[in-house]
Amino acid sequence: MRLNRFLAAAGIGSRRQCDALIEAGRVTVNGKPCTDFSFQPGERDHVKVDGKLVHVDLPFTIILHKPAGFVSTKSDPHARDTIFDLLPGKFPRLFNVGRLDAQSEGLLILTNDGDLAQRLTHPRYKIDKEYEITLDRQWDPALAAKLLRVIFLEGQRARISRLHSMTPTRLRVVLRQGINRQIRRMFEQIGYEVKRLVRIRIGNLRLGDLPRGHWRALTKSELKSLQPQSRSVRSTR
Repeated sequence: MRLNRFLAAAGIGSRRQCDALIEAGRVTVNGKPCTDFSFQPGERDHVKVDGKLVHVDLPFTIILHKPAGFVSTKSDPHARDTIFDLLPGKFPRLFNVGRLDAQSEGLLILTNDGDLAQRLTHPRYKIDKEYEITLDRQWDPALAAKLLRVIFLEGQRARISRLHSMTPTRLRVVLRQGINRQIRRMFEQIGYEVKRLVRIRIGNLRLGDLPRGHWRALTKSELKSLQPQSRSVRSTR
């Protein structure tokens, strides 16, 4: 791991900010200033920024069943409950990969692995995200074509990848985009209100029977399936 990535993973700042610290000579390795951007710290190296020791937590990734009423952020100016209130206080520093709005429920991934987060959010990887939604009235299947083509949301092209009716008012929806409140806003444009929205899958990670408000660590096989070479990974939102 190159020095700027090491510093970023430790929460010092963005890679660009860490580059500036290195260039300014504020980073030392084993007591000596290091301005070598290609240097890769080893386990026995002591890296400091402005004299303060820096360490990186081991990679750690969990899935969380977010309940309605919790916001997907570290802190909230309106003093609402956040998803981090559901986690043990002594956890490694984690950040959520993508968001669910306050009233939405379901699967969230939290990690301290920046590379994994990028793979799951970058559009080129086309990760599916799957939801179960409940509408305010009976669904008209004739309207599906509008959602599967394109609907413009404030100038952004939005579309749903797949849609499947479960009951007259419940649908399963698959997205490959990450526009804010996309599903709710798309259904509003065709005259429906989404009364409940639960994300049940991201890629091949499924919510399963994980209770609301609970979390679990990803298994080795789940982590392996998220690597780029794994062709079997499909995603949902």
